[in-house]
Amino acid sequence: MNPAREDDRGVLEKFNAEGFIFVSPGEGDEGPSVRGGSPDALLVHACAADEDPLADDGTEFKDAFVATYRTFMSAESVIEKLLHRYNKFNGSNERLAKLATTKSFSLLLSVVQYLAITDLDVTLLETVSDFQVDLIRASEIALAKCLRIELLKKLIVRASLHLPKDALTSKNISTKQMTLIDFKAHELAEQMTVLDAELFDKVELPEVLKWSMDQSEESSPNLKKFTEHFNKMSYWVRTRILDQNDPKDREKYVMKFIKILKNLRKINNFNSYLAILSALDSAPIRRLEWQKNITDGLREYCALIDSSASFKAYRTALAEARAPCIPYIGLILQDLTFVNIGNTDFLPDGHVNFTKRWQQAKILENLLYFRKEKYTFKKNEQIIDFFNDFEDYKAEDDLWEISKQIKPRNSKRLS
Repeated sequence: MNPAREDDRGVLEKFNAEGFIFVSPGEGDEGPSVRGGSPDALLVHACAADEDPLADDGTEFKDAFVATYRTFMSAESVIEKLLHRYNKFNGSNERLAKLATTKSFSLLLSVVQYLAITDLDVTLLETVSDFQVDLIRASEIALAKCLRIELLKKLIVRASLHLPKDALTSKNISTKQMTLIDFKAHELAEQMTVLDAELFDKVELPEVLKWSMDQSEESSPNLKKFTEHFNKMSYWVRTRILDQNDPKDREKYVMKFIKILKNLRKINNFNSYLAILSALDSAPIRRLEWQKNITDGLREYCALIDSSASFKAYRTALAEARAPCIPYIGLILQDLTFVNIGNTDFLPDGHVNFTKRWQQAKILENLLYFRKEKYTFKKNEQIIDFFNDFEDYKAEDDLWEISKQIKPRNSKRLS
């Protein structure tokens, strides 16, 4: 995958990566002090032995490595190299060797913890399972248990992707007859957040990074579901508004969605916020005539996603937000794509350009930070049932036709 030099390969059996990685000579530079190195050298540095004179980046470097190593090395390869390093130093009474063993296992555990579902092929699973057996035979029961727990979590998630969707509560007549107006705005916002959070929590870092590089739906199943959910919600909102025949009812619906926006902003759900706002600002709805209080309200909320100055207003709001929070995934993908296009994968000498990986990792950091705390809203099955996974929506062309029936081109709005 990369043109690393032959003389770098022995670094796996060294205590640290000194002499094998490129370090920035400057002081106070942004980003990591390590600018590049061979994949093996970066792996050794990520183990971050305390005695490593280059380990000034500490945990941050390790986290950045775990988040981005797939851009220059496969998950299976990383695991095999860490097992080689673990077995090399394991059993020695030398202090540095013991430390290298511990740090190698620690990094291995992090790698397994952040494996993508698509990483879990037969070969990788056999490799990790065989190592668990070796640990048990060596009486390292605690280590084997830690590894088994992390792997089981991944296998459970993978199995859940193939299970039929949980049946919703049975639809009764009263639920079918209820409309958006019948529910309170804050309750609707909370239940939108419940659905968003379920999908957001399943999105894996490797999926997001992979998507920014090749837009592969096959490699990003959870991300695909999350983005599809965003699009369905947006079209569902447009449909609910344009399905109202009475102009006053349409205005009631728009005002209701504006109130929902206000509540979504309070609970830091920027994903549903953007989905609804994109609907209210869509051409089939925007071209219609609205009362001044509606246009003024929309203008206020649209300011948050003003694209000028690289979405400065939104980025500021996101930086000030506390977890739990659901960011708009589209801008994260855009930022990662710009980093991918604007930076080379390798330095002129053939070593991995880790500055690029550091930038990618910093963008991905938000996904982890905002998931540290969980929303505590309980499911309201009546509202979830009413949403019906936002499946009841019309296509763009149909929405345009309805909009033109309400207000034909070059004419005033129909009553």
